[in-house]
Amino acid sequence: MNYRIIPVTAFSQNCSLVWCEQTQLAAVVDPGGDAERIIQEVDASGLTLTQILLTHGHLDHVGAAAEVAQHYGVPIIGPEKQDEFWLQGLPAQSRMFGLDDCQPLTPDRWLDEGDTVSVGKVSLQVLHCPGHTPGHVVFFDAQSRLLISGDVVFKGGVGRSDFPQGNHAQLIDSIKRKLLPLGDDVTFIPGHGPLSTLGDERLHNPFLQDEQPVW
Repeated sequence: MNYRIIPVTAFSQNCSLVWCEQTQLAAVVDPGGDAERIIQEVDASGLTLTQILLTHGHLDHVGAAAEVAQHYGVPIIGPEKQDEFWLQGLPAQSRMFGLDDCQPLTPDRWLDEGDTVSVGKVSLQVLHCPGHTPGHVVFFDAQSRLLISGDVVFKGGVGRSDFPQGNHAQLIDSIKRKLLPLGDDVTFIPGHGPLSTLGDERLHNPFLQDEQPVW
């Protein structure tokens, strides 16, 4: 699977354009805003967009989903249904951040643990990783050893858990029990910031050590 990161919004969110080299079929993951820029990147790529994938329901990850999906006539897939309250609350999220009003969103398909999503001949495994939000999912391509982790884990950090229905212990459990076993060689694209590998984070991320440092 190939990818191109398209930073969007004032939060520098890593929207990703991912595609199958063989078929040139593509998906956009977490189009958080700046719809015109995303559309421009997709058109310039020469790829055929087939779907929008969402890791979770926060505004900076879904803000342009409806507009991009409507432009290309493609479905919106994900996250897990426990994030429905976030997607229905998008107008309130918009007001909270002082951004243009974003209407409530209902995806064409909810995702569950163990589901797969096909992008051309690429098969993405779906893992449910709650903690940042209750319905957060991640997408893993075992063949290319690439993980799209949303806001679960970052280089040197982990997602916030102080939002409604967030849970820090659950978040750490999701990382340790579901992500780290995928392998040290797995590169991940986080929702914000630089890429890293699960091996680097297992060794060096302070939130993943058995004894966390006192700040």
